[in-house]
Amino acid sequence: MAAKTRQKSDAPDASDRVSRIREGVTAAILEHRLLPGTKLGEDEIGEIYGASRTLVRTALQQLAHEGIVNIEKNRGAFVARPTPADAREVFEARRLIEPTIVDHAVDAVSPVWISRLQRHLAEEREAEQRGDARASVRLSGEFHRLVAEMSGHSIYLGFLKELIARSSLIILLYRRHDTPACGTDHHAEIVTAIRKRDKQTARAQMLSHLTEIEAELFLKDPAADELRLADVLGA
Repeated sequence: MAAKTRQKSDAPDASDRVSRIREGVTAAILEHRLLPGTKLGEDEIGEIYGASRTLVRTALQQLAHEGIVNIEKNRGAFVARPTPADAREVFEARRLIEPTIVDHAVDAVSPVWISRLQRHLAEEREAEQRGDARASVRLSGEFHRLVAEMSGHSIYLGFLKELIARSSLIILLYRRHDTPACGTDHHAEIVTAIRKRDKQTARAQMLSHLTEIEAELFLKDPAADELRLADVLGA
């Protein structure tokens, strides 16, 4: 009986440790502290979080299901390396769901939410002014998550959290030099439209914003490059 009681009491702690690992790895990716292709050693992560290999493996498998981590047989887990095709699919998915998310956010607008968004914009500007690139990347993703939280749509919020993490990897791999990951001016325009309860403008601003982020990426298909090189050298 005592063993059963102990097992039950350990369950919430195990779940919490798995969540902490997932959140820690995701946050490191969002801040570009973990680079694509980085090996995620189970033993090392277990030591960091005081967790067993079983719990670490569970967390990594969940992240692999979300496309943030790749698990290779006999090699272990690695931070994913999204391809240009993956990048296009991620931004296509974001353009499909985020305008609807912002619709719901307009419906849920309140002075409290506008205050939260304005405080967040102030944090973004401060990070930008002090040249803190890691904080800027993290805060940019958090802005989109915050709008999704405001919308009150839990399914869309879950989808978007995954897409934001994937987007961070994509931006790290394919962003052109000296281009911002996500413009604070665009965010401010989206907040203004939400505050005015202007769904049409809010949707248009969100779509324009996401399209511009993708346009600033250098999405080249390696196979296409090799083909052109072969054509040139063979001429």
